[in-house]
Amino acid sequence: MSTPFRIEVPEADLDDLRARLRRTRWPEAEPVDDWSQGTPLGYLRSLCEYWASDYDWRRVEARFNRFPQYRTEIDGLGIHFLHVRSPRADALPLILTHGWPGSFLEFGKVIEPLSEEFHLVIPSLPGYGFSDRPSAPGWGIERIAAAWATLMARLGYSRYGAQGGDWGTSITTSLAQQDAAHLAGIHLNPPIAAPDPATFGDLTAAEQAALDALEHAQRWEDGYSVLQSTRPQTIGYSLLDSPAGLCGWLVEKFHAWSDGFPFTRDELLDDITLYWLTGTAASSARLYWESIRKVQKWFSEATEDTVDVPTGCSIFPAEMPRPSRRWAERRYTDIRHWNELERGGHFAAYEQPELFAEEVRTFFRLVR
Repeated sequence: MSTPFRIEVPEADLDDLRARLRRTRWPEAEPVDDWSQGTPLGYLRSLCEYWASDYDWRRVEARFNRFPQYRTEIDGLGIHFLHVRSPRADALPLILTHGWPGSFLEFGKVIEPLSEEFHLVIPSLPGYGFSDRPSAPGWGIERIAAAWATLMARLGYSRYGAQGGDWGTSITTSLAQQDAAHLAGIHLNPPIAAPDPATFGDLTAAEQAALDALEHAQRWEDGYSVLQSTRPQTIGYSLLDSPAGLCGWLVEKFHAWSDGFPFTRDELLDDITLYWLTGTAASSARLYWESIRKVQKWFSEATEDTVDVPTGCSIFPAEMPRPSRRWAERRYTDIRHWNELERGGHFAAYEQPELFAEEVRTFFRLVR
């Protein structure tokens, strides 16, 4: 049912990328001295010059081809995934789900430490990476979660854990609702939790700060989401044709959503190059068209749609949103682990792999 897979990009594709980068038509510089109008010209031009001249994609291939990779068809769609089994006989199977603008590459730094305790399954979302691009509507978070349940059953795992951030949070939450009988627990960064209307007159300082951050994001950070959720095809033409345009579009989020922008040039370009070589800028954006309205409602309105499996929650300080535990407990009825960390942001496994791995281990040791 599963076919072994290796990452082997034709050299002609890399030559084309470099040629396109060298032919980039650049705009004038922004009239501000920060990132408030988007990715600055000086930063992006320097990054793209490095991308065209010195960046080595083959290093990424060699690194990830060390791990067993496969493709399998689920619900009519080809799904790419890593399957790294632990040497421990009693290892708990664990499926890790990425989001946008991330990829399975985000988990590269935690594969080896986590595989000491877990059998890891790391799929690429439909329309992302080396998974197929859906050709018809309907591949939203619930359908992806159902596919993940099928994948874990197909691999022979009758009891497993699930972890997710960004889209992975929503998909893992849905998975817990659909496949609770087989889940030992779920770990989220962060949980999906709406402010409790009854507490609006009695907010803690942290809760007020979280609401202020959400309001600021709605005014100044959500343009990408509005565009991808309404016209993903339109923006796709630009992102599929211009590697500099794709780089500017994605790197802005690594800057805005991380804690201190801690990435090396190679770390940024590994992920961006994956989007370029797989031609998935438009198909990945379509997940916003499919599901962002539902997820925004989950984040902003009270819900009776509870999750009853054991849950662990890690709140990284530069993540957004940052719900409080009392908000989260209204949705997740069995929170076993809650930790508000001192550093880290949206790309937790990429930014703070040691902290991320320890959070995952700490929670699942409670339920394994």
